Amino acid sequence: MKFNRIKSQSVRAADMADQSFAHLQAEIARIDVLIRKAVRQWQVAGQNPDDALRGLYVSPNNIDAIVTRRFGTNWSEGSVLPPDELAAFTAAYNNASAEVGAVKDAARQAGLSLRLLQLAQAFGLTEFDVDALLVCLAPALDLRYEQLYGFLQDDVTRRQPMVNLILDLLCEPTPERLHKIERFMSDAPLFKYHLLEPVTDTHSSQPHMLSQMLRVSEAVVMWLLGRYQSPAELGSQAILSQPVLSGADGLLLQEMQSSIENSIDDQALLVFYGVNQIGMRAAARFVASKLGRMLLTVNLAGSVTTEVSALQATRLALRDARMTGALLCLTDWDVTLSEDSPDAVLFSELCAHPDIVLITGTRLWQTRLVERDRNIIWLEFQLPGYAQREAIWQYYVGDRLQADKEPIDINGLAGQFVLGPSQIRDAVTNAVDVAKQKQEPLSNRLLFAAARAQSTPALGNLARKLNPRYTWTDIVLPIDQVEMLQELVKQVRGRPFVLEQWGLGKKLTASNGITVLFAGPPGTGKTMSAEVVASELGLDLYKIDLSTIVSKYIGETEKNLDRIFSEAESSNAILFFDEADAIFGKRSEVKDAHDRYANIEVSYLLQRMEGYNGVTVLATNLRANLDDAFTRRLQFAIDFPFPDEVYRLQIWETLFPPQVPVDKAVDFKIMAKRFRLAGGNIRNIIVSAAYLAASDGGVVTMSHLMHGARRELQKMGRLVNEKDLIVT
Repeated sequence: MKFNRIKSQSVRAADMADQSFAHLQAEIARIDVLIRKAVRQWQVAGQNPDDALRGLYVSPNNIDAIVTRRFGTNWSEGSVLPPDELAAFTAAYNNASAEVGAVKDAARQAGLSLRLLQLAQAFGLTEFDVDALLVCLAPALDLRYEQLYGFLQDDVTRRQPMVNLILDLLCEPTPERLHKIERFMSDAPLFKYHLLEPVTDTHSSQPHMLSQMLRVSEAVVMWLLGRYQSPAELGSQAILSQPVLSGADGLLLQEMQSSIENSIDDQALLVFYGVNQIGMRAAARFVASKLGRMLLTVNLAGSVTTEVSALQATRLALRDARMTGALLCLTDWDVTLSEDSPDAVLFSELCAHPDIVLITGTRLWQTRLVERDRNIIWLEFQLPGYAQREAIWQYYVGDRLQADKEPIDINGLAGQFVLGPSQIRDAVTNAVDVAKQKQEPLSNRLLFAAARAQSTPALGNLARKLNPRYTWTDIVLPIDQVEMLQELVKQVRGRPFVLEQWGLGKKLTASNGITVLFAGPPGTGKTMSAEVVASELGLDLYKIDLSTIVSKYIGETEKNLDRIFSEAESSNAILFFDEADAIFGKRSEVKDAHDRYANIEVSYLLQRMEGYNGVTVLATNLRANLDDAFTRRLQFAIDFPFPDEVYRLQIWETLFPPQVPVDKAVDFKIMAKRFRLAGGNIRNIIVSAAYLAASDGGVVTMSHLMHGARRELQKMGRLVNEKDLIVT
């Protein structure tokens, strides 16, 4: 049924194009009679088309004719055609007019609209305006008219009709014809709506009205011939389309559809704003489909150049919307804003448009210095919520959710990644491409990787990305700390459901963010735990480099952090601030200006972090150094204790790779008992011993481990007890 409906619409559109072209031919044939009559009158008046110097001089006979001609008339006043020729031209004109009427009647009976009549109605053109348009249109359809116009204008270089020639062809040779000049003024429909354009005159940089040459805008010509062509000024930024709603559009609009339907008003300016660009485009298709209209989408940001202003681009867009009868949608409207208000002249043009207009942008704005009698209806398009993201993921993953394959974690994808619809679509598409390339089924691993790639396009320029290498089996911590880390993972995963579905986010929490404190001595596993959490959640982990943030200049630290938090809003990444007390330290008593600005800095950071909706991990070696105001902002505070002998032994056994050749005499119990070291130091000893063994027998021995321990203790500045280094 849907295919048949589309097919019938296509057939009807083809019939309309055929009838419109037949009508255009009939109208040009009618104008052609007037042109042929004028040519014959020229010939009767004694003009010789074979005279090579015609138009370059004035003969005495021509002077006499010009002198005796009455004011406001033309050369045909003294040129009388023989009665038989005059009757023949009159009959030909009547026949052509009858043919025009027949085409109109046939179209009316078939219920078809003719494009020339649509154009006249849309722009309020009079019969004279239409005929003037046809005179200018003729050379665009048949080049012989260029030669005829050159002959009639006594100048072969003037190949487009001048205003004077149009008056000669369409008006009686009386002074009353000058009243029609007003139809060629800048505020008249033909020029106000850019249907006609002036042609550059090589003879004069500023020709007066009667000698101004004119032509029909190329876009208007193409539309009358049956197809829409974007004006050269707009280029590829203007697209006329038949809105087709997809299943994805329904998902995109499920939270906005009722608001959009209630906002449709023939005289409204409907403004869509926000970050959800693809949702706005879907809404534009929905409105056009609801009204049964074509959709003309014009990207203003792409249209505005050094040669084309926002006002020019908007005027052309409004013209094309009227001409095609389409619903106009101006995207990236923000380019027209001066601070927070649009140009008054431009906005007045929009208000004068007798139809609904859709406007999309990223921010709210105000109207100033504009009197208007139409409403502005604002609709904000935010990134989709959890339930909507879940439905969109489900839609794009589609029938790939099969029981015999790995179950796709739609809930996890929707919960972990706050992505827009286009990002979700691209993530699924990219994951499918990778799966096909590797000849493996679509999996959570590929989808999570693709979602991460969509999330962090620019954060890597502001922070260092850590590639998680560890899992739960690599962590050596007391049970309570491990359970707290697991609870952290559960809270991050359940955050969308609890805050959005259960509604706790409306009143009980300031933001969707989760802030975690890892406190403990160096090397106790803070960074490793952050990597494990990131790996478990399938999120990227970015370590903030304090050297690029902290500045001695007042206000620079805040600016640097604001850039990071702003970019992180759309990154879906975990931010890891190591040695966080360097920038989140305690506020002090104000004794001088430096203290005052330092406190402002910390206060700002507190507010900025509280408004961040992602996961922030603050790591510090000494918890007491952090400002007390952080306590109430922390969802988790996990202490990483210095490992005792039992945990140190476990660390030795866990960190030592099983594929490394090791001597049977190696005893990790001795290492754990003799050396009171944290996990980071133990890792360094193992690496050092492995390098020594690689060049000394290829097997790690106790001697290698003891030598590595010596170097690690020396590096730490601790006293080396030689007895502890004796291998027994």
